[in-house]
Amino acid sequence: MYRTVRAVSAMAAVLTAAACATTSFQSTWKAPEVGPLNFGGAKVAALVISGDRGFRLPAEDELARQITAQGAAGVAAYTLVPDDAIRDLERSKALMEKAGVVGVVSMRVVRNEQRITSTPSTFWVGPPHSAFWGPPGWGRPGYWGWGWSFASAPMIQTDTLVSVETLIFDLSRDKLVWVATSRTTNPSNVQSLVRDLSRAAASQLRRQGLIQR
Repeated sequence: MYRTVRAVSAMAAVLTAAACATTSFQSTWKAPEVGPLNFGGAKVAALVISGDRGFRLPAEDELARQITAQGAAGVAAYTLVPDDAIRDLERSKALMEKAGVVGVVSMRVVRNEQRITSTPSTFWVGPPHSAFWGPPGWGRPGYWGWGWSFASAPMIQTDTLVSVETLIFDLSRDKLVWVATSRTTNPSNVQSLVRDLSRAAASQLRRQGLIQR
């Protein structure tokens, strides 16, 4: 029973942490002398660099939605460039140009790790016990009663840390205009990871004057 309660407590801590995803930027860079991006209403490709198609497609769909929410016309890159053309530079470029894409927002997971933290059980050093049970009326409990009175379960928490590289290109000049490395803690799924990161990035871009609303 004790083990079951401890396992349930640990799982509850993990689920609570997983429900509270947070994104922070470790570093950002903006190209010098670059003014606000003129992407309003224009096609901007949402590109996620990943060999895992099951991750890439929904991530690009969500990123395209977030780009559209900022005033551009976001479009998932996989809808423009098929899988068999991804590694063909000239073909990919021709397809993007044919579609009228003027900008690209690219994301790539650069690190995915788990961090486990534990709060230790209560540790108390008391007087030595000459008896395990202790006779009735002994004045102080034996080791059994004393030990269990200080027992507590450690709290164990597992956090998932995902580091992502985000880049923005202005294709009219074929120029990188912004790059950032971020870390998201405990994303619950692909959509939430991209959504939280996109919103945080948009906030950064507004602060730096690259997008206006």
